[in-house]
Amino acid sequence: MKLRPQLLWFLVFLPMVAIGSGDSLFKKSHLGNLDDDRYEKLSPRVRIEPLVGPIPAIPLDSISSFISSGHLVEQEDLNLSPRIISGKSDRLIFGSGDEFYASGQWQDGTSVYGIFRSGNVYEDPKSGELLGLEVIEIGLARVVDRKGDIVTLAITSAREDVRIGDLLMPTEERRVESIFYPRPPENQINGVIMNVLGGVSNVGRNDVVVINQGIDAGLEVGNVLSIAKQGEQGRHPKNEERDKMPEQRAGTLMVFRTFKKIAYGLVLRTSEPLKVGDLVRTPK
Repeated sequence: MKLRPQLLWFLVFLPMVAIGSGDSLFKKSHLGNLDDDRYEKLSPRVRIEPLVGPIPAIPLDSISSFISSGHLVEQEDLNLSPRIISGKSDRLIFGSGDEFYASGQWQDGTSVYGIFRSGNVYEDPKSGELLGLEVIEIGLARVVDRKGDIVTLAITSAREDVRIGDLLMPTEERRVESIFYPRPPENQINGVIMNVLGGVSNVGRNDVVVINQGIDAGLEVGNVLSIAKQGEQGRHPKNEERDKMPEQRAGTLMVFRTFKKIAYGLVLRTSEPLKVGDLVRTPK
């Protein structure tokens, strides 16, 4: 029999010995100590590694498809913003390349507008305080003609159908991080998930959520928060009294956009099913 060189190491240093029980033993041999008669029995074992490690830097292009184009405005901004009132061909829905008419108060020198749709009204779940009015950017339009307060615009891009009643606002110029460096916030954060974008109540990995903490609480872009499920009510077996169970850590999110009292976050990890109303905390 011709021996392959790559197997010679095993033949010299790891001889196998059979014993009566049918188990296997590997003789422990080391270079320079080949006459050692000690034996060690080997058996299957579990390798334990931590489930949660540090989160690496996240490039923008790897999560750009998840990042919302929504932002918050004041009620006065909504009241003063121009709105789409009609299309050139009496259509109710428009797409890229279509022209439409809009009316309202216009900013001098602005020729490109974002097309927005009214979103959620966010109130603090505990205090009831108005935190902000959400609008979602669905497209862009440029001015074609002006006649008094009636302006003709052409849609240059659209993420979804544009409708009569949609808002027009100057496009928002803001600094966009090219790389997010996840890190815990410096302050203690105690908030809740108020909404998950997409019209659902359950929360999963890569979902964008809205939380009731923002710049005023010390949140910054890149901050990582733990998601916890509220403890259930348990009945004591002796006195029938209800006791609240401890919170259970169930996931991690990263803040990618902040406002005064609200922030948007991307869910990075989940270990339990999540939902609106779950808690967000500074990681321990």
